[in-house]
Amino acid sequence: MSLTRIQVQRATTVSPWTRDFRHLLPVPKHFQNRQTWFDPITKAVRVKDRIKYWNVVPGDQICIRGDTRKTIHEVLSINKFTNRVYLKGANLHEGKPYKTPVNRSVHYSRCMLYIGEQVLQATSPGEQSKAISVFARRVGARDPHWDPILYRWNWKRLVLATDPYTPKTKIELEWPQPEEREHKEPNPLMDTTPETVREITYKPPVFSLSRLISLQSDAAEKAYLRTLFNPSAVPFDTSAPMEVHLTKELSNPHSRAKKQARWQAAVKRKSTLFKKFIAQELKNINGRSIRDARAEAAFKYRQKLEEERKSEKKRRWLTKDRLAKMDRKSKRKARKAEKQKEKLSQLVLRDAPNQFIPGKSARRQEA
Repeated sequence: MSLTRIQVQRATTVSPWTRDFRHLLPVPKHFQNRQTWFDPITKAVRVKDRIKYWNVVPGDQICIRGDTRKTIHEVLSINKFTNRVYLKGANLHEGKPYKTPVNRSVHYSRCMLYIGEQVLQATSPGEQSKAISVFARRVGARDPHWDPILYRWNWKRLVLATDPYTPKTKIELEWPQPEEREHKEPNPLMDTTPETVREITYKPPVFSLSRLISLQSDAAEKAYLRTLFNPSAVPFDTSAPMEVHLTKELSNPHSRAKKQARWQAAVKRKSTLFKKFIAQELKNINGRSIRDARAEAAFKYRQKLEEERKSEKKRRWLTKDRLAKMDRKSKRKARKAEKQKEKLSQLVLRDAPNQFIPGKSARRQEA
């Protein structure tokens, strides 16, 4: 399935997980053409320049490569089509209230992940040990695999090179954990009390076995329907819940189990139909080989399936609206033809020169 313009325009995400690799699909060039000035600008780098396994994700702490102050920023969101990383709290229009706030973005290659603090030992007696920040200059992806439970791709982030240099390499970086949501205390005036929740309010109706044979049989359903059209036939409590009697009507016909049952029934019917055609052809073989008879049966089977498909397609096409429309159209055509016929039957021509009437012209010449 190809990409759409909306998917490319809304590619910026705050989710740190990779659920698919659709960002590696090619983006049509006409997506970058703006139809109006109000349309957002659509950007995307070449497919070979895009990153498959993103190690810099929202929630990470990074340092921009080349920053001498080693300022630590937090990743707000990422765009996998443009390889841009948006930083939290870095507003490009700071101090300009008349402009819309825009978060600062840097390229993926300029990001160095923050690992932690490292204490440097004093080299001379007068110096004191100090702590410096260590960043990952190169990060690799190891053991990528699909997680069917969480429905996403997982891999290990290993540090291959650090800044400043440390002898310890291949440090596994943990993925950022989402912030815990603050659950506010419920308002006692607007929330349901635990006693009300635990209270059992549903009371199933009581059935008389002398009048209704069994709930499992069709007698209960027929008795209920009979009370709708003839209430005096069998007394029925109208205040009792009625979902017990309407299990077929209230159950979901599109549930997975029912769809699977219908599919299995259709497969079984096709298999039975194919065996029936084969048995008929083998019964009347008429000098043919068994292989030719089976081929003829397969041909007739396919023809039968095609006819059923066309008839089902026509049946679905003939809806109530279409039938009503066809009926109105046929009546309109009939009325139009009747009016045209009536006009021709009541047509009267005025006498004028150079008119030729077959019967009258001949009699005039004789006279």
